[in-house]
Amino acid sequence: MAIPVLMPRQGQSVESCIMGQWYKSVGEEVSEGDLLFSYETDKASFEEEAKADGILLAAFFEEGDEVPVLTNVAVIGKEGESTDEFAPGNEGASVVKEDEPEQEKKDEESSKVIEFDVEETDEERRIRISPLAKNMAEKMGVNVQSLKGSGPRGRIIARDVEVAAQKAGEVVATPEPVQPAVKPAAPKVLQTGADFEVKSIPNIRKLIASAMHQSLQNSAQLTHHLSADARQILKLRKKYKKEYADGNVSQNVTINDLVCFAVIRALEKFPQVNTHYLGDKMKWFKKVHLGLAVDTERGLMVPALQNADDLSITGLSYQLQQLATQARNGNVNPDLLSPEAATFTVSNLGNYGVEIFTPVINLPQTAILGVCTIIPRPKQIEDGVYAFVPMIGLSLTYDHQALDGGEATRFLAEIKDQIENLSV
Repeated sequence: MAIPVLMPRQGQSVESCIMGQWYKSVGEEVSEGDLLFSYETDKASFEEEAKADGILLAAFFEEGDEVPVLTNVAVIGKEGESTDEFAPGNEGASVVKEDEPEQEKKDEESSKVIEFDVEETDEERRIRISPLAKNMAEKMGVNVQSLKGSGPRGRIIARDVEVAAQKAGEVVATPEPVQPAVKPAAPKVLQTGADFEVKSIPNIRKLIASAMHQSLQNSAQLTHHLSADARQILKLRKKYKKEYADGNVSQNVTINDLVCFAVIRALEKFPQVNTHYLGDKMKWFKKVHLGLAVDTERGLMVPALQNADDLSITGLSYQLQQLATQARNGNVNPDLLSPEAATFTVSNLGNYGVEIFTPVINLPQTAILGVCTIIPRPKQIEDGVYAFVPMIGLSLTYDHQALDGGEATRFLAEIKDQIENLSV
């Protein structure tokens, strides 16, 4: 019996995918597990395997076509079987309703908690734990029954799990191996001349271009630049680097991790920046969902770290590392790439030696911080005494529709203060 091959759904926010390369041709024999085709969401690439043995009887789309999720893209069956009933748009084409298993309905926000009963001798007590903490406990092998939560109403949060793991001598779980990134298809040559070629633009570049253009067209963006004394974060970086080398901590905490930690603390003091501007209203968030700009082979990606304010510095470092790795390998959850998933974004070009730049806001977020390189600058260290001090550049772009200049300036000054006086 012929069976259809569907365009998978990758994340609840994904409504369509771009067809990539076909690995099998119509009429070719396929076995269960064989790669059939690749496809792209707006920011990630995936490959689809055959779910059955048979002949590839039909392929309804070509490379570059935009295909709605859960649409028939091909048919596998026995030679000679009809495929007409499965063709998209046909009255007899199969219609698939997406299942909604309970695990996909869970709310990842820390304002929601997971509750479950455990038995202690003859008594029962209820465990209140955030989804992130529960996931971390499973990976680290921490028994949540023995934990006392420090969150609201005794809720167990990620910080409690980390402390328990450190006390027990546990090491943060090594990330599960990920599949190599699906390489983006080479651009097609559309036209050639004596000294030029005109090539097609990859889908991700079209999406990035559209998002950047829309951002500048639909907001009143202004950037403030300021430098912070970097001696304290350099001191902390040196400390964590040594402790990591000695095996005393599980994460090699970076300068970017420390800056992000300072930004989170500043956002907690300036909740008006931790918002989405929606034209005639503002959406205020009780939690910090931090966007991290990641440079990948396929282009810029900005995955969101949900509930970043629940994490210690080592937990933050671990989670940011995981997000960046998943983005570069093309297997990050597409829902985390939605601009609405983050409440504020950090873009760090310091490793490239950039001294000052103007980042573009990821709408509907209200602002974005650009982090620049550390360079020595003259500074008065006491009355009449000057010295060259390592200074880190900070560039805050904000939507002047949502924030006044004074608010933005005070927020940027708070980031500076947090960096210069950071204690973790």
